[in-house]
Amino acid sequence: MSEPDRILVRATDLAKTFDVSAPWLNRVIERKPRVLLKAVDGVSFEIERGKTLALVGESGCGKSTVARLLVGLYEPTRGGFEFDGQDAHAAFKTAEGRKLRRRVQMVFQDPYASLNPRWTVHDIIAEPLIEHEILSDPEAINQRVGELLVSVGLSAMDRVKFPHQFSGGQRQRISIARALATQPDFLVCDEPTSALDVSVQAQVLNIMKDLQRKYALTYLFISHNLAVVRHVSDQVGVMYLGALVELADKHTLFATPRHPYTRMLLDAIPKMHDTGRARTAVAGEVPNPLNPPSGCTFHPRCPHVNARCKSERPVLQTINWVKIACHAAEERRLPD
Repeated sequence: MSEPDRILVRATDLAKTFDVSAPWLNRVIERKPRVLLKAVDGVSFEIERGKTLALVGESGCGKSTVARLLVGLYEPTRGGFEFDGQDAHAAFKTAEGRKLRRRVQMVFQDPYASLNPRWTVHDIIAEPLIEHEILSDPEAINQRVGELLVSVGLSAMDRVKFPHQFSGGQRQRISIARALATQPDFLVCDEPTSALDVSVQAQVLNIMKDLQRKYALTYLFISHNLAVVRHVSDQVGVMYLGALVELADKHTLFATPRHPYTRMLLDAIPKMHDTGRARTAVAGEVPNPLNPPSGCTFHPRCPHVNARCKSERPVLQTINWVKIACHAAEERRLPD
């Protein structure tokens, strides 16, 4: 398979800036300038067909904004997103955009908020079938809803119930069934297990892996839980203050993390046995995104910072088969 056929999703220099200024009159009276928040600032990645890219990082790093950009809920300020070789954001604005939306679906973080409490499970799952004109015959819709419920480990008899009659894990299964109704190729999963108990998380993740194998689905999986990411991903991208700082295949990233921020995240995972590797403590908190540091945004917390880090922003480049944005890695100042 050639590379254009192998790559299903390609984001190029994707950026989103929000205007979080006070109302115009307040700014005039108080003589305050506009305030812009760069939620995502130049993110680029590719996802192969049938594979999973996981985006990880602390809260507020821009992961969920990337998710909403890819499904067309946000318009990018800069950059673009290609899906199966076509400009997705341009297509979303046209009549043909409905066909594209059938192929790109999203599973939201909170199963308590993403399901209409006044609708039965049947109505929830049947809605995309009707809206996208996939099925119109009531009997065919009933049968398809039952098949979708069974595919996520629920009973076809659950169609008559309301969301409040289910546990959190069961509600998330209903959300997945709804997303699968249009037979998508690409699922954007925005922390789909973060609101669930650990034991239920494993059940939902196993269902998602089984569905990926069965339907050859491609996933963008967003999470702050590295244990979950290790279970589901093929590639991992680490985000910090709206930008990718490291992008590598799962095994490489977990075995030999390069960026100091990635190492900090992995060091925070509790381990049954000490590996013997020296731990590098990284102090501090995520800076205010409205006033990010100059140069490398991680430099106030980095133990390997120098003058260049404070003044020049690193670009994502390939070093030893890993994409990394770090002057210390480029200059080989990082300990092994």
